[in-house]
Parts: sequence; structure tokens; C-alpha cells
Amino acid sequence: MWGRPGVACSMYKRMTSRDYAVVDVEDNSEESGSGTYKSSMEAFLSSRTGGYHIILLVCVVNEPLESISSDLGFSGNTMAEGLVVSTCLGGAFIGSLFSGSLADGLGRRRAFQLGAVPMIIGALTSASTKTLAGMLLGRLLVGIGMGIGPPVASLYVTEVSPAFVRGTYGSFIQIATCLGLMAALFIGIPVREIAGWWRVCFWVSAIPAGLLALGMVFCSESPHWLYKQGRIAEAEAEFERLLGGAHVKFAMQDLSKSDRGDDMESVKFSELFSSRNFRVVFIGSTLFALQQLSGINAVFYFSTTVFKSAGVPSDLANVFVGISNLSGSLAAMVFMDKLGRKMLLLWSFFGMAVSMGIQVVGASSIWGSGALYLSVGGMLMFVFTFALGAGPVPGLLLPEIFPGRIRAKAMSLCMAVHWVLNFFVGLLFLRLLEQLGPQLLYSIFAAFCMMAVGFVKRNVMETKGKSLQEIEIALLPPE
Repeated sequence: MWGRPGVACSMYKRMTSRDYAVVDVEDNSEESGSGTYKSSMEAFLSSRTGGYHIILLVCVVNEPLESISSDLGFSGNTMAEGLVVSTCLGGAFIGSLFSGSLADGLGRRRAFQLGAVPMIIGALTSASTKTLAGMLLGRLLVGIGMGIGPPVASLYVTEVSPAFVRGTYGSFIQIATCLGLMAALFIGIPVREIAGWWRVCFWVSAIPAGLLALGMVFCSESPHWLYKQGRIAEAEAEFERLLGGAHVKFAMQDLSKSDRGDDMESVKFSELFSSRNFRVVFIGSTLFALQQLSGINAVFYFSTTVFKSAGVPSDLANVFVGISNLSGSLAAMVFMDKLGRKMLLLWSFFGMAVSMGIQVVGASSIWGSGALYLSVGGMLMFVFTFALGAGPVPGLLLPEIFPGRIRAKAMSLCMAVHWVLNFFVGLLFLRLLEQLGPQLLYSIFAAFCMMAVGFVKRNVMETKGKSLQEIEIALLPPE
């Protein structure tokens, strides 16, 4: 199922995903099957972080915010309520800046575990606090853990997954996010009926982070990181654990083409902007920027209002949005390694532009009552097409295109861009909606989506079925 790198290194480079499957049938050793099971479980465990972040960031706060503000004495203070939400984003920005250094210095596994610590402490602090200051401190700590987690999750899944299923495993992150979102909505249901239930929400949210820290004890370390640290024997042992003994020699040969075991110097952020690395870092940062400027967060923020206008209760609206999100994510998992990352990105951003166009039409009064159905339909289509590509692909694609030496630092920089734009879109959306109106604002989002189509077509390389070393050689000029 994992496939075999082949009987020679040159064969390994030419093999497609179908070739892998054929070879694996011919040599279906117990070692290889065991490695497949272990690695797929590790990839899924690591990807669950995405769901935990959504639980901790949005759902635990949004539904119970009214109860929190009343119990802690800042009810009616919109500034304080905004800080409870946005402090998490500020913490995430800080955490993302340090995630690369932690992943390079401690390893992917240890960085996972360290990132879970502030999430646990922050959740428990928020659950037990009796003051606004305590709540903000808890939210800041949770945000720092959130900032550390996603870059490390993407790194880990990319580096422990074989080329032909790397896209499938990478899609788990988006699916876990959807499941986390739906679980958090379910947990928050009693908040309006049971006094103090918001504290239970925070207590419960500490559990997944604790399970993550514990579960990573039993997972493999990234062989790429071990090799870069000069720990060759340990890298071979982890490859054997992940792939089976028959594949170690060829995996190590392929790894040696780009990563150098004696290159242990710390990577400085300034190196990300060197002439050799600037192109891939620019592609990664721009993809995350366009992802946020497409309007996805604005759609989520405004979805309840649109559904209420159509007579749909907020709980039912959340279910519809969740189903659309999950359906798109499942489709992405199926097609990621079949159609490829670039194809999914192109059709995803194009579909989002069309969806925004439908919303623009729906915002027009000439359609009467039909306008509401256009708005709702356009919104659900937007969420579906986002989850199909623009949501999951950047987090998978960027670790693939970044060379091993700068991979962790480059991911942390791109995620910092993500969090900054996430913050400003959330901060300015309602004001822009008021000043510009929905038609003009949605037209701007549609324009950004079409800009993304052009950018992807011109700059993004297809990475489907390619080893990380092949991608690095294709994208980077020789030193």
C-alpha cells in the first residue's frame, strides 16, 4: 500500500503512484504493511491539531461569549468582547513566529508536545478565571499553542508520508478541522440553558491537547529532521519503522540528494529572502495571503446573519455550513493525489469567485425573495469550494516546495502572514460591509479569488507523486 521506492534510485524517481501500488503487491512484506499502519495513524493523529485549534479559537468562545461577559462583569463592553476573541489571534501570530525554531531545534515530535502545553494551561486558566484579565491571559496562551501547531502539523505529515499518498494524509488536517468545529458546536449547545456551562466548554477543550501531547510519545520522529541533524542511524531506524526495512536504503539515498547531514547551522530568517529561496517563500506567503483575502472568514462571520434573513435558525445554519465544509474536505482527500494540488487550487479559487458572484447577484433587490436563496446557495457553494482546495492545499503544498533546510522557518513565516491577515479581515469586515455594501465587498473578494487563479496558474508547480527531493531540485537553482 505504501509502495516500494524501487530496485534502483533512478527507478524510484520515475515511478508513479500506480507503479508504487504494483510493486507493493509483488513484495507485500509484513514489515511494509506494519509501517503503513503506523505512519497513517501518526499522520492522522498529528492532523487532528487543526480541529483542536478551531475548538479553542472560535467555537468555545463564540457561542458562550454572552454568558462569559455576564459572569465576568464586562457585558455590553464590545471592546472587551472583541479582545476575548482577537487575543487568540495575536497569540497565534507570536506562536507561529517561534514554531520554526522549535521544530528545528527540538524536532517535530517535541515541538508538537511543547505546543500543546500552552493550549492546556490556557484552556484551564480560561475555565477557572473570575476576571477579564485571567480570560485574556488564557486566550493568549491558547493562541500561542495554536500558532505553534499548524506549521508543525504540516511539516510532520509531509515528512513522514510517501509521495503518492502525501496529499491524502495532508487532507486529514482540513477534515480534522471540520470535525473539531462540529464537535465544538455540539459541546456548546447547552450554554444558553445551563449557567456556567461555558467553563465546561473550556475544561473539555483541554482534553484533545493533552491527548495530542501524550499520543506523540508513541509516534516516529521525522527522518528528514534527524538526517539534517546528522543523526543518520536514527533516521534509518525511523524510515524502517515507517516504511519497512526493504525501503530504507532507497529512502536514504533519495534524502541525501538535497539534505546534508553535516549542515546543522541554524537558519536565520534573513536567509528566507535570499535570492535562492525568495521565490518559494514568495509563493508560499502569497498563497496564504490570497487564501485569507478570498473572504472565507468574512463568509463564516456573516453566515448566521444571512441564514437568519432566510428564516433559518442559527443552529441549523451552522449544521449546513459544517456539512458543506466537511463534504468539500472529503472530496479534497479523494482527489488530492489523483488530480493534483495545482488543479484543485485552480478550480477551488475559480469556484469561490463564481460563488461570490452569486452572492453579489443575491444582494440585489431586483430578485425579491429569491435573492435570499441565491445568498444562501452562494454561501454554501463558497464554503464547499474553499474546502475543496484553497483550504487544505496551501498547508500541504508549502512544506513540499520548501527545501528541507529552511522548511520549518519558512512555514512559520507563511503562517504568521496567515494569522495577521486573518486578524485584519475579522477586524475590518463588518466596517467595510457597512461602508461599501455587500455587492461591492463581495465583488472585491471575487476579484481576489480570480487573482489567485492567475497566480496559481503562473507560479505553482504540481507536486503530486514527486518526492520532496525532486521538488527541491526542480524549484531551486543550484548553490
